Amino acid sequence: MESMYYIGLDIHKKIIAFCIKTVSGRVIKRGTVSATRQALNAWLEELPRPWMVAMEATLFTGWIYDFLKPHAHEIKVAHPEMLKAITAAKKKNDQDDAEKITDLLRVNMLPECYMMPAELRELRRILRYRNHILRTAVKEKNKISGLLMEVGATYNKKRLHGKKYFAELLDHIENVPESVLNMLKLSRSNLEIFTDIQKRLVQTIKENNLIRERVKRLQTIRGVGEITALTWVLEIAEPDRFSSIAQAVSYCGLCSAQKESAGKEYRGPISKKRNKHIQTILIEAAKLAPYWNPQLAEVHKKELATGNKNKATLAVARKLVAYMLAVDKNKKDFQII
Repeated sequence: MESMYYIGLDIHKKIIAFCIKTVSGRVIKRGTVSATRQALNAWLEELPRPWMVAMEATLFTGWIYDFLKPHAHEIKVAHPEMLKAITAAKKKNDQDDAEKITDLLRVNMLPECYMMPAELRELRRILRYRNHILRTAVKEKNKISGLLMEVGATYNKKRLHGKKYFAELLDHIENVPESVLNMLKLSRSNLEIFTDIQKRLVQTIKENNLIRERVKRLQTIRGVGEITALTWVLEIAEPDRFSSIAQAVSYCGLCSAQKESAGKEYRGPISKKRNKHIQTILIEAAKLAPYWNPQLAEVHKKELATGNKNKATLAVARKLVAYMLAVDKNKKDFQII
């Protein structure tokens, strides 16, 4: 495409370095622009047309991607880890990084990564915020237990966070400083607020028409609950981007990294290159799913016979991925054939 102009962006919080080249590699312009919508609007007016643009996936990429998409002939996002391996150099600065991205785009060697549709990204942001709130609520529970243990108070561990039992405990507890009682009341108040917030966030997400049917279909798999189904839908987004179960398993972080040299293969621990959000949920789901699903119980039993409980949990998690990928791709309720 001889008339196309290629643009590479190196994005930061306050500025964006850019480089514009022709297909032959001739530099048209280099520079920086403020990372604001107003500045980008003015910058767009100066660009030669038509143009395609590439940028590295960062915290700031999402809104810039959405802002530029209507104006670009094509827009691509580069995988940070793979980009780092390709462009490693002794000399590094923003302008050079932008030029390297431009060159990779120009010669069609950009290590592209998947960019989720904006609507799903918005729902995913809400779900991840819900998970953050839930972790904060757990910290409050631990703090309540810790305060009681510090002052030597006795309590029923299983009933501690029940509203009625907690109120009775505060009324009858003895030899506890007033400051500790105040902190217990404050922690309990925070816990109730966080619990209510996370429930409302989940309700908002699951009622969205964009994902409602998918979530319901996934829940036809015994052992797959509401949060597991929501996490799958919003972290995977489009299941057709995975051509095999093995690819989905790798993305979910349920396999080890492969190291092979001179005909010898070595498998280490579970790879850190994964989607940590869906990995956590799948592992937790895999611990409970065998109690509800006979097929998963059989998988767990078979792997447990080797004597490794963690491997058994991983095997169940991988089978869950296979089930959910099949249901999501076929758009049919789960059935055992």
